[in-house]
Amino acid sequence: MGRKALPMTAEITPEQPLAPDLMNNLNALAEHQQAIMDKYGEGLPYERERIVHEARFYMAQSAEAMLEAGKRLIILKENEPHGEFVNIVTSQLGLAERTTQIMMKASLKYLSPQLGGKAQTFAALGKAKLYELMLEDDEDLAELAEGGTIAGLTLDEVDRMSVRELKAKLRETRDSLEASRRLANEKDQKINELSENRLLNQHRPLGEEGIRQLREEIGLVGFDVKAILMGRFRGRVGKIA
Repeated sequence: MGRKALPMTAEITPEQPLAPDLMNNLNALAEHQQAIMDKYGEGLPYERERIVHEARFYMAQSAEAMLEAGKRLIILKENEPHGEFVNIVTSQLGLAERTTQIMMKASLKYLSPQLGGKAQTFAALGKAKLYELMLEDDEDLAELAEGGTIAGLTLDEVDRMSVRELKAKLRETRDSLEASRRLANEKDQKINELSENRLLNQHRPLGEEGIRQLREEIGLVGFDVKAILMGRFRGRVGKIA
């Protein structure tokens, strides 16, 4: 008769403490998630189902509600693993990833401390125009909301324009400013080159008279680049108006 097999004993591995680095990372993540909830969660704890439901509700509303939906997307992104977050926005909310990114960026932009009090003003322009204005500086947008202009346009003019017209105007202004910066840099570089050449030839620094002569050599008498560029810009705005 064969020997009866002895029962195998299961060894219980003692619980290992988390590595300090991992623990620090988890604490930092928890603090970051809590900061997001404090900022956008309206005092409520994180619940995935509720956040998804609210995001779906706000997506069906106006531009202002779109900003609210963007807040919910930010909360989801900061609390869910990346793969799960993508699955939620594509499967449960029916959003493309690019649209999701734009909505979150819009919320971060227009609900920022500098623009948060003016969100309703911008929301009245509609979602498409909100997206077009997102690349503008917060200071410029705040000035626009307070009665100033952006790209030579008042808020009423922006409201009356089509999205296509606004997009073209903003692009033209950005291109003009970029060209202006390049022109100023090129002229500064030219002055520096002439200064270096003069110093090498004369072995002495230039005084005010020498600098004036250098400016004349490159056709910038007075060297008021800002006035020249702003004159061109106002001329273009006048033609469009």
